[in-house]
Amino acid sequence: MIKKYHVEVDCANCAAKMEDACKKLPGIKSLQMNFMAQKMTVDFEDGQDVEAVLNQIEKTCKKVERGFELYR
Repeated sequence: MIKKYHVEVDCANCAAKMEDACKKLPGIKSLQMNFMAQKMTVDFEDGQDVEAVLNQIEKTCKKVERGFELYR
């Protein structure tokens, strides 16, 4: 299941680091962070609790940049 989200990221380098870190999280087939559009596209693995995976994504991204925001 592919879903798109609006995100707030202040730095292109941080967005790339977030993308790399989040791709390794369980429950994610693929993830793309678009800094210019301030969008994140996530392809969730089948049967995943989307909300739980989003919480993990948010937690991971805030480790890279404290000001990260994920709008659901």
